Amino acid sequence: MTVDAVTRTANVARATLYRHFPSGNDLLAAAFNSLIPPSPTPPAEGTLRDRLVALVLEQAENVAQAPALMTAMSWLSLGRDLDGLPEPRHARSADSTSITTLRERIAQQYAAPFDELFDSPEAAELGEVDRSRAIALLIGPVVLGRLSTLPDFDYRECALAAVDGFLHVQRAQGRAAAATIESAGA
Repeated sequence: MTVDAVTRTANVARATLYRHFPSGNDLLAAAFNSLIPPSPTPPAEGTLRDRLVALVLEQAENVAQAPALMTAMSWLSLGRDLDGLPEPRHARSADSTSITTLRERIAQQYAAPFDELFDSPEAAELGEVDRSRAIALLIGPVVLGRLSTLPDFDYRECALAAVDGFLHVQRAQGRAAAATIESAGA
């Protein structure tokens, strides 16, 4: 897709398009922004494990049902080097507000339900949780499996393994941190 193709299809002049969207990347950001589904809500009841499994599975379903989201994330992961579209010279120096806002919205979409869960009283046993690492460990394997289309891939089994592994490591780290604090105070 090119800016010329968009202007032809929309039957508008290039200047009109750039008046509304300073760059081709801003136009893509606006398009992707309209396609991103709302954030999932973590279940209010159940054990911490059950709630994490449900959240990871819901994220996997979102990925499977929303290829536009994956396209947007892939496009955003390119960072500032979004040189696939011709842009006015002034727009090339830094990310636009539209791109930054879209990045923030996607990050928030993945972080918000996990933040809610990790801020719950049940999660206190985990100690301090590196939220970005937790999200990568929990949904990364499931997302990769959902996108890989491997014939024998069971994303539910993968979600259980990811949650169990995360909880095991996080609880061990929480106990070690508590023991260190306790021995320092003695």
